[in-house]
Amino acid sequence: MPSKRYKKALGLVDLSKTYSLKAAVEILGKLPKAKFNESIDLAFHLGVDPRQSDQMVRGTVPLPHGSGKTVRVLVFAKPGAAADAAKAAGAEYVGFEDMIQKCQEGWTDFDVAVATPEAMAEVRKLGKVLGPRGLMPNPKTGTVTDDTGKAVKEVKAGRVEYKIDKAGNIHVPVGKLSFTPVQIEENTRAVMDAVVKARPNSVRGQYIRSCTLSATMSPPVRIDLKECVAA
Repeated sequence: MPSKRYKKALGLVDLSKTYSLKAAVEILGKLPKAKFNESIDLAFHLGVDPRQSDQMVRGTVPLPHGSGKTVRVLVFAKPGAAADAAKAAGAEYVGFEDMIQKCQEGWTDFDVAVATPEAMAEVRKLGKVLGPRGLMPNPKTGTVTDDTGKAVKEVKAGRVEYKIDKAGNIHVPVGKLSFTPVQIEENTRAVMDAVVKARPNSVRGQYIRSCTLSATMSPPVRIDLKECVAA
């Protein structure tokens, strides 16, 4: 059963209508608030076939105003310059064999994992543990690199990852409800632009079929696809 607050929110959102990005952000700001600082989520339904390797949509994008989330970073690196740089950049966990063993035992108390190319030979063995949780380092998202300091700083500053799921959907956090409307708009626009530019060359027909913005405890607000340039 929907809560009274959710029912009240539904009364303020026309689910059959699409809104400009500016109007969608304004609506979210007017909805009944939860007792915590809700996250804001941007969702897309794409006209691609995720089963085809040439139609995968995945990448990262820096949010101009950060995500509003404290990101805990694990860096897999052997003792040396890369490990030292990761620690200096603020990584919560840095190690190699000790961290690999800890993960093999089921530990996943972190948000992003970074690894040096050298470390990946062993880290790949953690696929069954980290893969299902979306925590596996990947060159395509900039999390397999010798420049661990740069990677840690970017992740902590608000670089978010987007990746299509089996149903053709993408969900990306774009901030917190406590952000100003301009901050939410600019973060959302950055992700929209990134997803539009990531359109696979093999896709025919309509690429972005729907786009919605929602807070953790709110109904989705549909965004006019004209907002997604070249959608």
